[in-house]
Order: sequence, then structure tokens, then C-alpha cells
Amino acid sequence: PSVPVPPATAPGRAPAGPAPEAQQGFLYGRVTTDAGAVYEGRLRLGGDDEAFWGDTFKGYKEGNPWVAMVPPERIERRVPIRLLGLEIVRLRREVELGRPLMLRYGDIVSIALSRLVIRVTLKSGGVYGLDRLDADDLSEGLRVWDAARGVQDLGERQLRRIDLLPTARLADAPARLQGTLRTRQGDFSGFVQWGGGQRVDTDLLAGHDADVAHELPFAEIRAIAPAPGDSARLMLRDGRELLLAGSRDLGPASRAIVVEDPRYGRVLVDWAAFERVDFVAGGSGPAYADFPPGRPLEGSVSTRDGRRLTGRLVFDLDERETTETLDAPDRDLDYTLPFDRVAVIALPEAGAGAEARARVTLRSGETLALELGGDLGPQNAGILVFGAVPARPEHLPWSEVARIELGQAAAP
Repeated sequence: PSVPVPPATAPGRAPAGPAPEAQQGFLYGRVTTDAGAVYEGRLRLGGDDEAFWGDTFKGYKEGNPWVAMVPPERIERRVPIRLLGLEIVRLRREVELGRPLMLRYGDIVSIALSRLVIRVTLKSGGVYGLDRLDADDLSEGLRVWDAARGVQDLGERQLRRIDLLPTARLADAPARLQGTLRTRQGDFSGFVQWGGGQRVDTDLLAGHDADVAHELPFAEIRAIAPAPGDSARLMLRDGRELLLAGSRDLGPASRAIVVEDPRYGRVLVDWAAFERVDFVAGGSGPAYADFPPGRPLEGSVSTRDGRRLTGRLVFDLDERETTETLDAPDRDLDYTLPFDRVAVIALPEAGAGAEARARVTLRSGETLALELGGDLGPQNAGILVFGAVPARPEHLPWSEVARIELGQAAAP
């Protein structure tokens, strides 16, 4: 069904040709519905969520094909059964090896939907099968700005296939949020996604001031800084300041603010670390063609007993391509680092203590000291190394890994 479109954004057939830089970062594609209708244009998930090639598609993978290559005793844990405080038996339970999937839309060619499964095909040729019931990104449907038919809101169950295409010239598009975010752990600059999912300057920030409710488009906001309690100070472009509170967009209860900093990928900033954001004008981000196909994850792994294995890698019995990400925390920040930006992962010595950190060196030369959580935590299922005999990979438990060198850094 169509939705009302304000006059300023009324649809008209866009001029042919590729999008200019101010528009090239917007999601664009061809959507086929279950009834056979086809729409083409700018896309936004849920109508007000993911909108750009650098945004991530999230789902949950169907099974884990790597489990069959791991000795069973390495993917089991013993669970004690107690009676009146006494352990009477230990049962074997397989470690949970289902994995979430996070992929940038710029890395995807198509998303095909059946009743229970979603098939995601990548530019690299890789295909992932996802449980449709756990694909949150599509649960609220999809909005298409079709040049000929206007704005179309399609429910999840209407979708059969989404083919992603280079962004064509758009008749109209909002400006993407961009700026510098100051935190207790340093500054991050790039495209900004506010905690409620707001990404463009027409999205609204809600709150109340002295019992008066406000909904402000981000186009009117110059800067935001936290204030005492669950409130924030908004500095507007017309010179006014507002102290707003009382919404899930502001305060400690809000979701993390995301910055797409080109040095790292995506950085999630908790409200506890947030000090200020200053918005600036900018482009729309990388184009679809700026996301090259992923390559197999390759490198060498050094173990704590002095061995060094080289070959194709599967990290955490999960990540296998350079476009996938290393996810790890640093206090009130969470880094999502594409593996193609990571050169070395050096883990602390065994028994180094609870405060020990991993040192992750990027290809830029910068080193991050990250907590042993997320992909770097003890729940990591280890690494498969496909060496000289690819049909017989070796599994290295995470507790045995000392250092990982990726790509060109892995040369002896």
C-alpha cells in the first residue's frame, strides 16, 4: 500500500543515470513481492531504520557447517547436576555454536525469502541461510521510493526477493547525519546513527521540556550533550538551547550511538561514555561499488606452545571472509572492525588476570587495547586452519591461541 507523501517529497520519475555523491550512499534496489509486483528505488528497512550501504543486515545463521570439522570433545561442556547441594553427575552438553550474522548491505547482492529461510548472497559468491523468524531487519517490512509508483510500504510477508543495485539518481533524498562524537575515550568522526535508529536529518528526536513534548528533526539540531539525570542539552541551529528528557532517545536508557569512523568501521558508544556530538554537513557515504567482494580470511596463527599454522582461517567457527567483523568491547565502547582492516590480534599471556587486554593492530598501524569479551572472550569457539591439506583442517581451541596475523601480515 502507498503511504501519504508530503508535497516536498512527492514522487516523480528521477532523471536517469548514477546518483551524485550526495546520494550514492543510499540503499537502492529492486524488490519483488510475493504477488509478483516489482518496485525499484531507494530503500529503507522498516521505513525508518537501515538506509545506507554501510548499515548492517542482521540475522541468525542456520546451523554451523564447521562443527563437523571439530573433535566432539572440543565443542562439549560438562554441566553438573546437584541434589541437596551435592554434585551427583555431570552431563555433557554441546556448546552453543549458532551464530548471528552481521553484513554490510554494500557486501550483499540479493536477499531471497521463503517461508522459513532467508538466503543472502554476497558479492564474493558466498551464500548464507538464515532463520527467517530471527531476521529482525525485515520484521517491520521495507519502504521503497519507487520513481513511477510513489512511496510503497511493504510488509515482511509481502517480500519475496530484494536485488541490490548501484544507487540511481534520486528525485529527492534527505541529508545523512554526520559529525564528531566526543567520548571519555577519545573522539570519533563520521556518519552518525542516533540511539533510536535516526540516520537522516528528517528523522525526529523526541523528548519533553517543562512538560512540553517536542519532536525535533535532526536538521534543526547543531549539537547534543548529556545533562544531569536522564536528560540532554540540545543546541539548535537558530541559536536556542533546549533541555530535553523523558524519552528512549536520550539518557542512560537509550540505545548506543553508532559512529561509522573510517579508521575502524563502526563504533557503538554507550551513553555513559558520551560527552558531546557536533553535527556537520557531508555526503551520503560510500557507494555500492565502493564495497569490493570479500576474500577468504587467510593468515597465520601462533599457539601458546610455539607452533605456527598458516592457511585459510575460520575465526570463532564463524567468520570466513574479510568483509565480516571482529566485535569486541572497550569499556563503554564496542568496536565492529571489518577483518580487512585488521593486521594482528595479540592475546595476553595465559593467567595474565581479569584486567588483561588483547592488542589489535590495524592495517593503518594503530593498535587498540580491547577487552577479552565479544569475539575475543573465552566463549570464542576457536579457529579452523586450512593448511597444506585443505580437506583436513586443524582446530585450535581459543585457549591455545597466542597471536593471529592476517593477510599480508601473515607472510613469514
